[in-house]
Amino acid sequence: MNQHIYLIGLNHRTASVDVRENFALTDFCSKETWAIPVREDGCGPDAEGPGEACRPNEALILSTCNRVEILAVGAGDIPGSVLAAWAAARHRTVAELEPYVYVYEGTEAIRHLFSVASSLDSMVLGEPQILGQLKDAYRKARLAGASKTIVNRLLHKSFSVAKRVRTETGVASSAVSISYAAVELAKRIFADMGQYRAMLIGAGEMAELAATHLIQAGIRDILVCNRTFERAVDLARQFKGEPIHFEHLTDRLAEVDIIISSTGAPDPVIRADDVRQVLKRRRYSPMFFIDIAVPRDVEPAVNNFDNVYVYDIDDLKEVVEENLAHRRDEARQAVAIVEEEVGVFCAWLRSLELQPTITALLQHYELHAREELGRTLKRLAAAGPVHETTREALETMLRSLVRKLSYEPIAFLRQSHQSETVRINLIRQMFDLDAPLEREHARRRN
Repeated sequence: MNQHIYLIGLNHRTASVDVRENFALTDFCSKETWAIPVREDGCGPDAEGPGEACRPNEALILSTCNRVEILAVGAGDIPGSVLAAWAAARHRTVAELEPYVYVYEGTEAIRHLFSVASSLDSMVLGEPQILGQLKDAYRKARLAGASKTIVNRLLHKSFSVAKRVRTETGVASSAVSISYAAVELAKRIFADMGQYRAMLIGAGEMAELAATHLIQAGIRDILVCNRTFERAVDLARQFKGEPIHFEHLTDRLAEVDIIISSTGAPDPVIRADDVRQVLKRRRYSPMFFIDIAVPRDVEPAVNNFDNVYVYDIDDLKEVVEENLAHRRDEARQAVAIVEEEVGVFCAWLRSLELQPTITALLQHYELHAREELGRTLKRLAAAGPVHETTREALETMLRSLVRKLSYEPIAFLRQSHQSETVRINLIRQMFDLDAPLEREHARRRN
């Protein structure tokens, strides 16, 4: 098998966001607009000889906000042709693209893909989105007819590796965003979130992310309060919540248990005197304030009341850092899983390399065995009719002999301490396995 696996890409470590935007390939994943043309023979439509750049036999494009990566399988200068097609697809030059690109081949390409799928290479270690993005890229490659034996097997294996990492390690188990950490802290106080109500004060991105996590946690109701009421209406509609006017904020506080505040106000919007009155109306049932605004929205004195819990942005950052440290510790175990699975996949690839030679070796023995069986049966027939049971016994003996004679050469091919190419060449020369191919080529030429 003269096919090599390559992974050519750029990511958040090698390229800034404007570079990633310039070379994104999100619009080049359909069959009609496939950025990396895939050929059955592995070569471009105008290729006339070995000097022409070859194109992949298989390919997959992963394009997200943090990375653009192309998985390609083929022979020849695959990285060169991929870079040329990639740059042309974005109306750029290879010289503009190349400084930001990394190229992995063989085992390194497999290892990198498994790490990406397991979110070990993500900007946020352990984030879950990348696996879904990779599955979507694979679906598009299949629809485009660009995914075949090796890419199919490699992607399915990457999905199973990611599942192992998530199941056997805690690399994705802790909150590593401010909004997510805020909701995780709330869950520690309010075990069954389905019994409680929340209020968002402010309707920016942080509030929207917090609302998303609250919904996922099962919160019963969400109230949205914002100085611009129309924005509160929009966000409330998105999460099937209730918008409230900013001037009614204090009046409605008694109705909610969790308050996430992220306004741009220069002074606190929730004061201790107001919360004191609210607590009386609530009969001092617990309240949880998450203040992710700078300057702070919740007056510090609020934290002095019993049954009131206040976390500000610094508290949450500390939680996030602790959780990131925990994820980094778990990542070491995840890397070991990736290494183990890389070995398994490489063993399968080696079997593809060896299979044609093993098949040719078995055919070699089978051919000679059949010739000897034919001569033996002729000699026996000269002395009288050959009984069918005799013929079957001879064939069984020959099949057993073929297996025994081929066992040691096949075991030699499969041993791992020596180069596959060296072993394959030795066996092919020793048993003259290329002679039938050479005779066939000569016959076709004549």
